[in-house]
Amino acid sequence: MNLGQLFLQGDAISRSVALLLLLMSVTSWVVIFWKASLLWRAVADVSRSVAAFWQAASMDEAQHKVAAFDRATLVLPLLTATQNPALGTLAAAGERTQQLTRVLRDALNAGLHQLQYGQVLLATVGSTAPFVGLLGTVWGIYHALTGIAGGGQISIDKIAGPVGEALIMTAAGLAVAIPAVLAYNVFGRQISRIEAELEGFAHDLRELLAQPT
Repeated sequence: MNLGQLFLQGDAISRSVALLLLLMSVTSWVVIFWKASLLWRAVADVSRSVAAFWQAASMDEAQHKVAAFDRATLVLPLLTATQNPALGTLAAAGERTQQLTRVLRDALNAGLHQLQYGQVLLATVGSTAPFVGLLGTVWGIYHALTGIAGGGQISIDKIAGPVGEALIMTAAGLAVAIPAVLAYNVFGRQISRIEAELEGFAHDLRELLAQPT
């Protein structure tokens, strides 16, 4: 029996579990492909943007060079945030170092939030999909045994088939969860690498701009 036949022969709960697993799988794979593209671009862009910044002769030249490399828009917002705030506002109050710390922290948090987007979904799918599949298996076994018991004579042949078919739901749950867990771990390492590089650049940028002119 294939999955299509199993779906057609199942009841409302079995079909709901199967559809939920399908939705979780499709959603997680969309996020996986999107984040893989985003992080692959971000790793290269951050390295090249930081290198271009330190090779520039002035801040104006640095901003133009970074804008050419920073397709993921992670480094450029740090530079834009350091522009002088409007006079007469609380953003302009305090020492220059304090202002730079505040605006760089806000810009850095916004960039990291962009990188972290989708991680919660992958973690949720990875942790819940096996249990959703197990629910389908338990319900399928219960449904099969109830049907067999109502049919009168019980034999191992009549039990093995329905129970084996119900176990497909457990395998489906694992098939949904494993890619999500692997992607979550791989993306987490890449995000940590980008985060460390951005934090180091933000620190160096603050020290550079805080120097008296």
